[in-house]
Amino acid sequence: MLQATVVNPLLKEKLLPYRQQVENGIDQLLPSAETRPPRLHAAMRYSMEAGGKRIRPILLLAASELFPAVAEPSAAAVAIECLHTYTLIHDDLPCIDDSALRRGRPSCHAQFDQATALLAGDALLTLAFQILARAYREHPALATTLISELAEASGSQRLIGGQQEDIENEGAAIDAGALQYIHENKTAALLTAALKMGLAFGQPSQAQMQLAQEAGYHLGLAFQIVDDILDATSDPETMGKPVGHDAAVEKSTYVALHGIEGARREARHHSAAAITALESLGGANTLLIELVRELENRIH
Repeated sequence: MLQATVVNPLLKEKLLPYRQQVENGIDQLLPSAETRPPRLHAAMRYSMEAGGKRIRPILLLAASELFPAVAEPSAAAVAIECLHTYTLIHDDLPCIDDSALRRGRPSCHAQFDQATALLAGDALLTLAFQILARAYREHPALATTLISELAEASGSQRLIGGQQEDIENEGAAIDAGALQYIHENKTAALLTAALKMGLAFGQPSQAQMQLAQEAGYHLGLAFQIVDDILDATSDPETMGKPVGHDAAVEKSTYVALHGIEGARREARHHSAAAITALESLGGANTLLIELVRELENRIH
């Protein structure tokens, strides 16, 4: 039975250097809070330095270590976190989820104002691709792959498209097809990009990239299903953000469609499929497999 558990302390220790690598990269690659206009850059740093699980950059870094890398992946990890954070800033705005809390403290628009939050999100989106272009200019083939993967995952037919249909389906009758579309694009697309971008540092074959695609797809669905479960069963103090929003606005979720136990079965199925794909991918995959297992059982 899937349960929310405290993070495995041994895995937490293994992940600490990756988290520190991401935090250091954020500090180095983002403009300082004093850069003109200072309010905008302070808002960007406020949201980027708010902590969080750093799942996407950690997945990227771990995937980059599957096979010998041709370049240093820290900048790519920061880039994907910039893009992810922009989506969180915009999701929290009153016109979308209207959330005043993010990562245990006021969301960007609550701390600053709506206009500044909107622009901070825009700036982080732009900065993500600026970082990739600058950091990997001496590896043009790699830079092209990284930029392409992130752009494809975050565009109107993937992440943003999933967000749009999520909004449109609030209060609508639950539809399994729409739910699948929303989650495989709103959530799974960027997790898949993290794995594929990391793997790109090892000059993978097409077959290996396909396995990373499969792993990311199933991991993304498992991750979102657990999020749905936690929104229905956890509390704001544990989550660091409001809970119960999905039910309040009648969102289509796996919990609404399958019930808690049915959603847990779906999460187990997709986690197992992600692990199978990672096992087939090979390389130094132990940490990635441990992380997939832990994400299924995470508490927040």
